[in-house]
Order: sequence, then structure tokens, then C-alpha cells
Amino acid sequence: MNQIVFIIFPILLLSISSSSSTGVKSGENGFISFGISQTGLRFAKNLMINTAISSLIPLQLPQIEQRVQIPLVGKVHMVLSDIVIYEVNVSSSIVQPGDLGVTIVASGATAGLRFDWSYSYSTWLFEFTDSGVASVQVDGMEIGMTLGLYSEEGTLRLSPKDCGCYVDYISIKLDGGASWLYQGIVDYFEDDIISAVEDTITSKVTDAVMKLDSRFQSFPKEITFGDIAALNTTITDGPIMSSTSVLIGIDGLFTHIDSKISSGGYGISLLPESSCNSPEKMVAVSVHENVLNSASLVYFNTNKMYWIVDNLPDQKLMNTAGWRFIIPKLYNEFPNDELSLNFTVLSPPIIKVENDGIFATVNSDVVINVMDDGEVIPVACISMEIEASGFAEISLSTLAGNINLSKLTMSLKWSKIGTLHMILVQSVMSTLIKKVIVPVVNLRLRIGYTLPDFHGYGLQNASIIYGESKIIVCSDIAPAYEYIPHQISS
Repeated sequence: MNQIVFIIFPILLLSISSSSSTGVKSGENGFISFGISQTGLRFAKNLMINTAISSLIPLQLPQIEQRVQIPLVGKVHMVLSDIVIYEVNVSSSIVQPGDLGVTIVASGATAGLRFDWSYSYSTWLFEFTDSGVASVQVDGMEIGMTLGLYSEEGTLRLSPKDCGCYVDYISIKLDGGASWLYQGIVDYFEDDIISAVEDTITSKVTDAVMKLDSRFQSFPKEITFGDIAALNTTITDGPIMSSTSVLIGIDGLFTHIDSKISSGGYGISLLPESSCNSPEKMVAVSVHENVLNSASLVYFNTNKMYWIVDNLPDQKLMNTAGWRFIIPKLYNEFPNDELSLNFTVLSPPIIKVENDGIFATVNSDVVINVMDDGEVIPVACISMEIEASGFAEISLSTLAGNINLSKLTMSLKWSKIGTLHMILVQSVMSTLIKKVIVPVVNLRLRIGYTLPDFHGYGLQNASIIYGESKIIVCSDIAPAYEYIPHQISS
């Protein structure tokens, strides 16, 4: 059973990390729900603002030219060039989901600009020119945008519903040349500079939203696990927005890697309200038990659920001599011959999620083979129903877990060595599974599996809740940890 559990349980664990949500009710589609709470939205908002500023700065503004009529002088040609915003600071910001989308407003922002200025005018007697540099302090800047969220053909889309920038006040300071003489003239450019700042920032923010939409469209509609299984990540529900959260449902079922993706409404509700004990958690993940059962079906259909045991720490059980008091006829007919046990799962393991954890029922046959003079001779077949329980936990960037054998039921299916004393055989097989196979499996599960990060961010302080046929992971988001293998379960 070692390989069987190694196949089932990692998929069970890894499926927990496929998505996340909190706080709203939704429609009846999808087996995995993904969302973000108000706390998570604030984190995403701050991250988005910081990322946007770092990507925008330095920001080049278009050149500004004006011809100013000055009494007794005539028309003066002034040019502001190489206008660059080199610094932006945001003092406060808010994020608010609503019917139209998610609105983000950064207020009380300031910005620093610099530019080159030049000045020229001519008369019939002479031509005069001068130039220098200038610095501009922008105060009371407010940047707002509403991001429209919708799904299209199973993919999340993002559109700029409304975007704008407002500048309350700027101060211009000239340096170089006869700057003291032209300060008043440059002030004529105040409205032009404000308009350039407002228009350029609005345009760049809109472009950034469109780039983010392109990234969303590039997200795969399936995530592969090895060369066998793929998780269907097609959006089937939402985005659904309340005043405190955003929720998305995805198909969430495993299929064979070569299968055609299909999805639809499956009558599975998304996250209920108050899914997490702590409303301050940024994200939550709801994974229905059907996700786990779909993985079970995929691996069963690819004939991966079998295992031949011919080597154990207690090697005496792999010789007929070790069974001489349990199955005397086996030893009498094949004295001191080597044995192997061929475990084969007969149907997809059934996985249930209950309040106490994760439970699986596996129906299997085990064929006892004798190695006699190089020939493999099947001598008996025993049917087994195995009931196991387990749990998962997340620490740092590691997903780990543990399983236990809850119940073992056995019956003789056929025998070439007469009737077997099934009570004795079951006792030995139960000990074999509990003392040898389960510890080997748990050793690997305790080491854990590395959770993938998303652009350098991963889960932090995650907790797992079981119940109502779902596994719910509640977590914060933080910079991803570097994975260091270690045991985290006992």
C-alpha cells in the first residue's frame, strides 16, 4: 500500500494549495473557491501601489511649449523639456469592492519633478536666449481607479472602468541662467504642467491595468501534476464582490493530462460566510472532497494503484518460513521459498472530508506469490477494505501531513493452499501495514511538499479547517520563504 498512499495523499495535500476566499455566499458552480478578504485586499492594494510606483518612476512627460506676449518685449518662446517625475509618495489609500468593480484611491500623494527650461525672443536689433533647470513639487495629488472584474470563457478579465488623477497644487523653482528674472514667466506653465502630470499618470495607470489583464489571460486553464494529472482551473463562478471581499469559483477537478478540458455547474456551493475563525486572515481556500476523489479516479484509471512488496525491514515475512504457523500448508508445499505480496486497488479510493479530518476507503486485493525456482506462483488472493484517516498542515512554505490506519477488513477470495485462518492472517497484515508501511509513508509526508509561490509571495500563518465535505485553508500572504526540508508533524 506504500505506493498507493504516496500517489493519493500528495495529490490530496497539493490540491489544498491550488486556490483561496472569505466572507461571501455565491452560486452553485465549481469545486474550489478562491477569494480575498478586506484585509487581503488592503495588502494587495499596497503591493499594487508600490509596484506601480516602482514601475512608473522615472516617468517622462511630453515637452511643453508656449509663446508668451510680454509688454515692451514681444512674444517670448519658452520650452520645458526632459520633464521627468522622479519621485512619488502616497500618504494614504483605500480599497473598496463594489458592484462596478474594485475601487482604489490614493490620496494626499506628492511628487517631485524636474525639467530643463529654455527662453528665447528676438527683436530687430538682437536675439536673446537663456536656459536652466527647474524643480517642481506636486502636492495634494489624488489618483483613483475602478478595476472592473469579470470572467470570460473561463478566464479572469480586468478592465479600467474609471481612472483619473487630480493635482491640487504645484510649486516651481528655477535654477540656472537668470532664473530670478523668469520665475514669473514660468508660472504661466503651471496649468500645463498640472495637465501633463494628470494626463500622463492616468494614461500610464490605464496601460498598467491592461498589462495586468493580459497577464490574467495568460494564466493556464489547467495545472499539471507530473505527467499524469492536471487540475482544471477554469473559472465557473464570479467574481462576486461584496463590500468586504471578492470571491471566484473554479472547476477544480483533476483529469488525465491528455483529456479535453470541460467544466460546468456541478451543484457545489462556494465558501459560506465566516469560513475562517479569524476574519483578519487575508485569503481562504475551499477545496471540496470531489477534488480529491477526481484525483483518485485519474490515478486509478491510469493503472497506477498497485504495489509489489518483496522487501521489508522485517524480511522474515518475505519467506514462507515466517508464515509456517499462520499458513502451515504454504510452508509445507514451499519450504523456505521467498514471497512477494502484490497489492492492487480494485476501485477508485473514496475520500471523505469530515469535521475530524480526511478519511479514505480503499478496496484492494493482495495476491500472495511464491518464488519457486525462479517461477512466480500465485497461491492465494485476499480481499481487503482499508479505512484510513489523515490530516494536513502548512508551516512556512511546506505542506505536510500524517495518515493512520483506522480499520482493516479482510476475506479470502481464492486459495490454492487450502482454507486460511483469516483472523491470524488479518492480524499479521494489520501489523505489517501499521508498523512498516504507514511509518514509511508518514516519514515522507512529515518532510512535506514545497508550496509554489506566486511572484515571490506565499502563505503565512496558515490554518486548516475541516467540515461540510470541504477543506478550508485560512492564511495570510507574505514574501515566500526559502524551502528547507524538515519535519513539521509529529
